[in-house]
Amino acid sequence: MQAAMMYAFGRLQCLGNLPWHESEMHSGQMLGNPSVSVEVQVGEVAVSARAITSSLLIKMYHFNNLPENLAIRDYRPGGHGDTSELLWWAGRCMRHCLHAIYSIAFLCMLCSDEVLKIQAHDIHFFSNGLILTLPFRKTHQNGDIKPFWLWLMPTEEEHLCTIQAIAKWTMSERFLELFRNNLLDIGIDPSLYGTHSFWRGGCQYLHVERWWPLHCICEWGGWSLEFTNLTIVKYLISHNNDATEPREQFFNPDRHPSIKCPHCGRSCLCA
Repeated sequence: MQAAMMYAFGRLQCLGNLPWHESEMHSGQMLGNPSVSVEVQVGEVAVSARAITSSLLIKMYHFNNLPENLAIRDYRPGGHGDTSELLWWAGRCMRHCLHAIYSIAFLCMLCSDEVLKIQAHDIHFFSNGLILTLPFRKTHQNGDIKPFWLWLMPTEEEHLCTIQAIAKWTMSERFLELFRNNLLDIGIDPSLYGTHSFWRGGCQYLHVERWWPLHCICEWGGWSLEFTNLTIVKYLISHNNDATEPREQFFNPDRHPSIKCPHCGRSCLCA
């Protein structure tokens, strides 16, 4: 993009390749090529979607399963300016549908658009889980998409269990709006989250909470195992994510324990 702008200003507008600067002869007059300015060369820092976390999924899961949110309510038309129904933006089926999308996108590290292209014949159930074969994936546009094997998860991880969350699907045009409404339900600012939040969040969940090695995460996500250019790094590290522990707490023996393992019960940092 910068090269195109340099060509447009330099060749088409005949401004040359001199850096954008103020004239020494005439105050306020700018000379040179605007696309060669220091600010443009530095570039704008890309702001990625914040990664969703398993703790947020727990909150949304419990909120969506509150009795008042699962009850089938009678239809009541609202008048102009009536804001009493704003909190009832989704019913039982829609909330179950949303959580199914959340769990698949999170565990399989997918964009919401990739999840919303899944159809019934792409899912094959077996005794304790399912096999998910994606019809499309951005990283595999020429095919050869390996299937995802998802297993029934224990009760303490039911908020992540895709098997229990499978429900009807929703239209992609409405998903982001509904997802952000769901974040507002639990008091989270939705402006930082987007369609890649589950992709990033799932990657960080597998690395931080499940302690998967990087090569396992790359193989599961269908990413290149040639670690010359780590695609995975941009999903593990982002300045837009939730704040981690401060530097001064790294070796503090009295700092709060890490996430407790639901299987062995250990919460030490070496678990």
